[in-house]
Parts: sequence; C-alpha cells; structure tokens
Amino acid sequence: MVYKRFGPYCLAGSGDFPGRARPVEGPFAPLILLQNRDPLTSRCLYPVDSLEQVGQESIAALLPTGDGGGSSLARFIRANGAGVLNTGFPRCWSYLDRFQAPPPEKFRVTLVGLGDVGGTVLTGLKLLGTELSEIRIYDPNQALCQRYALELNQVLSLEDKPLPQVAVCPQGELFDCDLFLFTASRGVPPLGAGGDVRMAQYEANRQMLKTYARMARNAGFSGLFCQISDPVDHLCRSVFLESNRDETGKLDFRGLAPEQIQGFGLGVMAARAAYAAGEEGLPTAPLRVYGPHGAGLVVANAPLAGYDGEISRRLTARTREMNLEVRALGFKPYIAPGLSSAAVSILRLIRGLPHYGAVPLGGAYFGCLNTMTPLGPAAVREALAPGLQQRLDTALRELQGFAHG
Repeated sequence: MVYKRFGPYCLAGSGDFPGRARPVEGPFAPLILLQNRDPLTSRCLYPVDSLEQVGQESIAALLPTGDGGGSSLARFIRANGAGVLNTGFPRCWSYLDRFQAPPPEKFRVTLVGLGDVGGTVLTGLKLLGTELSEIRIYDPNQALCQRYALELNQVLSLEDKPLPQVAVCPQGELFDCDLFLFTASRGVPPLGAGGDVRMAQYEANRQMLKTYARMARNAGFSGLFCQISDPVDHLCRSVFLESNRDETGKLDFRGLAPEQIQGFGLGVMAARAAYAAGEEGLPTAPLRVYGPHGAGLVVANAPLAGYDGEISRRLTARTREMNLEVRALGFKPYIAPGLSSAAVSILRLIRGLPHYGAVPLGGAYFGCLNTMTPLGPAAVREALAPGLQQRLDTALRELQGFAHG
C-alpha cells in the first residue's frame, strides 16, 4: 500500500494518484482509499469504518462487518474511519472536494413542479424548514408560481424562527442551489386505473427528466439532486445516466456523481407500514422498509430479533396497496407522500439524521435508512434475519435488471 499527501487528504492505493500527490510514510486523517471500478456499476465516494466494507456493492453494504483484520491500515480505519474514492470517475477529485466542503449556514433549495405533490412539499418545507434560507420555485405555469410565492410568504412562524423565503426561479438559474427537488410528473394514471400506477409514469417522466439532467451537467451542479416523482428509484438511475452522456449520447461519466442523486419515495412507505402495523396491534419501533417505492417493496416487522416472514409479507402487501385505497375514495394520494417521503425526509437529511431514501448501490438506487456524511451517503448497518436478506437480495437484483431505455 502506497500513501501520498494530496492537499488535506492522505491517499492510499497502488496507483491512479494525482500528479501533485507526494509520498508520505504512513496514513493520516482524512484517509481516502483509491479504487478504480467500473462507474456504471460502482459508487464514486462512500465512507467506511472497516477495511471489510471496501468494494461492497451488494446488500452486504447494509450489514455490520468485522474489524477488518489486524493490519496497520485496518487498525487506522477502525480508529479514524476513511473514504473510498473511485478514480474510474473522471471528476472524482471535484466530487471529493464538494462533499468535504463545510455545509452552508442555511440551505438554498430549488423546487421544480407545483402540482399536487410539489405544492404539498413546498408547504411542508415552508413550515418546517428553518434550516433553509430560500425555496426557489419553478413551474411552466408562472401564475401558479406567483400565487405560491405570494401566499407562502404571508405565513407566520409558530416559534418566531425565520421561515425560508419563497421566490420564483428563472429557468436559467435552476441549479444555483444546494438541493434541487424534482416533483414534476407526466402521465399520472387517472382514478380507477389498475396495475402499478407508479411504474406507468416511467417513460413520460424519464423523457422529461432528460432535459434537467443535461442542465445539471452543463451547470456543473455540485449539490444534491432529489428525485421525488415516480417511479423514484428507476428515475434516479435515469438522471445519473443522462447527466453522464456527452453530446453524442456516449457515456463519459463527467456529469453527476451517483452520490449526488437521491430518491425520496420510501418515507411514506415507512409511515404506511407503521399505520398498517398499528391496525394489527403490532409494535412499530422495530419496523423497517427497504427497496423501491412500489412493486418490489420490502417491509420487515423487525430487522432480526422477532422477524416474522409471514407478518412481514402481509405488511408489505398492505403498505404497497394503501395508495389504491385513497384512489378508490376518488382522490389521488399525494399528501402523505409529499410530507413523509419528501419534506420530512429531506429535512432529516439536512440535519444529519437517519432518513429513508434511495441511494446508489451496485448500479441501482436502493431504498434504505441512511445518513448523509462528508464522504457521501452511508446506509445504516444492522444485523438482518437470513430470510430478510434474501428478500433484499431479490429486490436489488430486480432493480439492477431494469431496462432504463
């Protein structure tokens, strides 16, 4: 193992060092482990606290690991932590600097799409987002933008804390922000439609997102692209792929890093699972939800101790179909998703708290509890029952096998 100093970082690896890196005798913090992996199926930047966690692109990334052995490097990582940087991404060094930069005192957010979901997300962020300085809104309906700006800037603070200002955002400035929230959607199935109503929106929303993915690339966007419209997990992957194509359509991986994109659809599934468990008199504290927002969802009544496959599958079915109950009443279900999946989950991310989101893993975006760190998102690791691990493996393989077009 070779160690070199590069700015404030200690780089460790066997090659791919920047030309300005200079040899040092041993590791120091912050330590960055260099790997060169296929960017199509691997992450760019992620934290580890054990040498065994390096290179994990499977459900193993959700599980506890051993101490990594008795080598001096393993002991150093155990004591200080480290990051893994994939030099297969041409812009990996700028990604590293972006994640290591101190967070702003107040976050600036752009929200695109003021339909039912977007309006609900905006209202939730206005009322709860004391960490935000400004919410910039964009929708093709400019009168709707003006209406929301006028009304929400007339809302009082409950605790006399400054609330974020709402401002109409020019189209040319959409990516002048810390977080970009995409809620716009096309082809939402009408009431009474059967099947997976989330997946029915995929192609129309993918085509619309191409434009915004290209804009993020061209703007050199360094913030977090928050995908909220359905199907969340598949569209996250589409944003990553489209932002990393050159003008000829060839993948060059000079766009958004996979860690710059996160999907927000799983929060409402956690809330629905708790609702369903409450109906049955089951404890809600040990509940977990994983995987995609929709078909492929996995609900567990507990991660390990007390895990019951039959109960978990029953809760999964009830949770997955709960949106159809709202539709059967003659309404589109958007209030709980807008608040639980987006507004609350995004604010928990900003506050450094565990939250449900879809994060990059093995060439897909997989929903799980995670926290955002200065070295990218980190899945919450905990022991899982063997039966639950098998369900999660299946869910991840299905996401990896999806044809994105």
